[in-house]
Amino acid sequence: MKTRHSELNELGWSDWFEQRVKCGPTDTIARVAAVDRDQLLLVDQAGHFRAKLAGSYLYRHHLSHELPCVGDWVCVEKQPGDDFGVIHALLERRTWLRRKSAGNVVEYQMIGANLDCVVIVQSCHFDFNLRRLERYLVMVMDGGAEPYILLTKTDLVEPAALATQLAEIQAAGITAPIVPLSNVTQDGLDDLKRLLLPGKTYCFVGSSGVGKTTLINQLIGREILETGVVSGTGEGRHTTVRRELIRLDGGALVVDNPGMRELGILGAEGGIGGSYSDITALSPRCRYRDCSHTGESGCAVLAAVNAGAITQEYLENFLKLREESKFNDMSYAEKRKKDRDFGRYIKSAKKDLRDN
Repeated sequence: MKTRHSELNELGWSDWFEQRVKCGPTDTIARVAAVDRDQLLLVDQAGHFRAKLAGSYLYRHHLSHELPCVGDWVCVEKQPGDDFGVIHALLERRTWLRRKSAGNVVEYQMIGANLDCVVIVQSCHFDFNLRRLERYLVMVMDGGAEPYILLTKTDLVEPAALATQLAEIQAAGITAPIVPLSNVTQDGLDDLKRLLLPGKTYCFVGSSGVGKTTLINQLIGREILETGVVSGTGEGRHTTVRRELIRLDGGALVVDNPGMRELGILGAEGGIGGSYSDITALSPRCRYRDCSHTGESGCAVLAAVNAGAITQEYLENFLKLREESKFNDMSYAEKRKKDRDFGRYIKSAKKDLRDN
């Protein structure tokens, strides 16, 4: 069925958005391709153009995750001859990828929105870390996108080492599709290309230097994204400083990301449950409804550990992520309460000034 905005289908538009779009009579729809401080690079069926957020929108939306990020759809007004469009509204997000902001700030940081798949990139050579992989999976599943795993730089390790890493991922109960790949020999590149479907959006995430930008340049067929010099260890010095939505010749849309040093978990109970589905499935069998799986009698999860069905390390990582999420959620709720209290104080003070 042809929708009203079907000309945007090549940019990721779908019936899901068509059913929820609410724009003003003079607005058109565009997608956020990049965010540069107070300016946004948008793309529609006619091409790219710059835009700014309307003052009324900024007045109503103060939180960082309420502002448009790469992959968002927005309602924008742009008159013929204008250099900039004006964004009036942000459309509901179908999926998202977010994390706790780096450092001590208890706030969401939006990484991307309306993603069909998040490709988690780890290097076989220096970066492979099963615990970090599990944290990425929690983030992806919390936002509703489909996870893929890409193991790069296979040319720098022996086949036996790669086989061991694949076995570790399988033993951890991770079922996401895995593609081993080498940017040097291009082994696995065709396997990845077959996963990239026209009109779908893919976000590449991982630590700095694992080969994300080099890979995207290969998929594009030309070098439009900067990469750093590769060191003697095979670790690249990544210079990507912003997220950008890029359309490949085959029709897929990809987002490159700066390397992430911190993977703070915030509000991710659903993602944790999805990534640790075996523990989630065992929990209802515990004797106590609020079982913490740390020492209670009749705990089905601890029984599974004792029976060798799941490992102690796996359980400990689950407990660590759950406690981190709860702590950050509590801190976030307290911060929001303080913000609301301060807002009420300002309104009260303004009222007093008017009355006097």
